[in-house]
Amino acid sequence: MDLNNNIKLFITYLHDEKRYPDTTINSYERDLKNFSEYIKDHHLNYKDLNKDQIRSYLKYLDDLKYSKSSISRELSALRHFYTYLEVRGVISKNMFSLIRNPKKDKKLPNFLQNNELDKIFETIDLTTPLGIRNRLIVELLYATGIRVSELTSLKLKDIDINNHEIRVLGKGNKERIVFFGDYALKYLNMYEENARHILLKEKQSEYLLINNQGGKLTSRGVEDIINKVVNEAAIHHHISPHSLRHTFATDMLNNGADLKSVQELLGHESLSTTQIYTHITSDRLREAYLKSFPRK
Repeated sequence: MDLNNNIKLFITYLHDEKRYPDTTINSYERDLKNFSEYIKDHHLNYKDLNKDQIRSYLKYLDDLKYSKSSISRELSALRHFYTYLEVRGVISKNMFSLIRNPKKDKKLPNFLQNNELDKIFETIDLTTPLGIRNRLIVELLYATGIRVSELTSLKLKDIDINNHEIRVLGKGNKERIVFFGDYALKYLNMYEENARHILLKEKQSEYLLINNQGGKLTSRGVEDIINKVVNEAAIHHHISPHSLRHTFATDMLNNGADLKSVQELLGHESLSTTQIYTHITSDRLREAYLKSFPRK
């Protein structure tokens, strides 16, 4: 079977068996298509690649000005794909498992200051069903730190109003429990009472968040909503839905939460992923020290 047919089978496997989010599947499909074109153009046998040929491909991506994170993402897609091929006996050994990711440039996550968060909350118009839904989106992203794909996949049955808990299905089909406070509860109730049934337009849906056509809201839809709200709040640096996740983690650590707890709430597999937020909190501590300590 040729490479493209195996890629199609792999994508179907991710969708039907692994139930990966659409955003992840689309990303894998795009990366594997790039790889397939490279294999064809360079007349390589995809079943029998050596380490030098793989490094040449990574050098090719680098020459195309791919960022280190993009190259790492492509490597991740190829590792998963070749593991799939190895398990099914298409290849004898996954050579991509021997290739390390390029070292990432350390980049601090983008997060919101308290006054910026307040401006966003105040900007949203609560006199319309869409405005109430949009306020709930911001409240939940900030209150729980969940990913956008996790937010749009939330079903009504996942939310425990009485215990202020939400059951989240994260990466790799791993479940975790996140929590929310009284502010998020207020807008959950407002959305249920004054908005959701209007947005549904007499349709039925098990999903919490509904778009203006009465269907399930998508991750792209949430991104557009956040962009619109940020522009209306006149915040002049880049803020994405993920920035609210970063803000949640930063605020938790700044207010005394331990790193392990934040890791579990975010659904990070590795503690090292969560440790990026300690750079932010350390910078704030340094600033406070230099400003306040008399003997510098």
